[in-house]
Amino acid sequence: MSLNHDVVGVRSDPVEKSWTSTDALLYALGVGAGHDNPLEDLAYTTEHGPPDGGGQKVVPSYGVMLTWGTRGRKLGDFDPAMLVHAEQAIELHRPLPPQGTVSITSTVTSIEDKRSGALVRSAAEAVLVETGEPLVTSRSGIFIRGEGGFGGQATVAPDDTVPDRDPDERIVTASWPGQALLYRLSGDRNPLHSDPSFAARGGFPRPILHGLCTYGITCRSLVDAVAKGDGDAMRSMSGRFSAPVLPGDELTVEVWDVDAGLVAFRVRRTDGTVVIDRGRAGFALG
Repeated sequence: MSLNHDVVGVRSDPVEKSWTSTDALLYALGVGAGHDNPLEDLAYTTEHGPPDGGGQKVVPSYGVMLTWGTRGRKLGDFDPAMLVHAEQAIELHRPLPPQGTVSITSTVTSIEDKRSGALVRSAAEAVLVETGEPLVTSRSGIFIRGEGGFGGQATVAPDDTVPDRDPDERIVTASWPGQALLYRLSGDRNPLHSDPSFAARGGFPRPILHGLCTYGITCRSLVDAVAKGDGDAMRSMSGRFSAPVLPGDELTVEVWDVDAGLVAFRVRRTDGTVVIDRGRAGFALG
């Protein structure tokens, strides 16, 4: 088994992807909106929005799903049970509409040798078909265990650790045992999150929660803490997945104010292990 390094730097042909109001609602439910109190988060969980009006809004991290699965080129032959999401960043050029169609182009930007495996980084850009305006840029990394050892120079990680002081805020939220089964309906059907035998091949005691589900839960927490629930204010979010989460784990999002509209964050699971680090999120706050 080996990876196809010839795909690096080759831009894909455009691929169109459409979504509906129902898709955006399903994603919001999958990342926990309305789970603890169905009367909260109505802007994200109903098409009519909250009682005071405003209509449906979209959880900003849904921007990742608008570019999901559009790589369009075969990475090579490897055991998919050895693949985990390693890092994720999004840049939101405007608030996400509840429905629409985008044209997506993507590029594998690097394949790096990490000895125990390979880190594959890619970028995707989505523009609205109707207007040609950019909507979201997504940058992601996946780690494929057992595919290292081919050599090459690794990039230097940016200095984006959290400040050396206590967090300015902590938000505690709980996942639930069946959350991965709901979240996977938004597009990520990797059996690592639903099939016990497949998860065991990957070395996990049972199916784990999607890294992007943890990312979405974190996004909601940041929007509530920094922008008082207004997801339209989020402009960017990035982080590295450093440990798995099991469905049912409690998550604690630790937040540091860094600059006007910019926060650093880190996420811990029930046992205190950091599951997302090197987090940054930007907001346009009026």
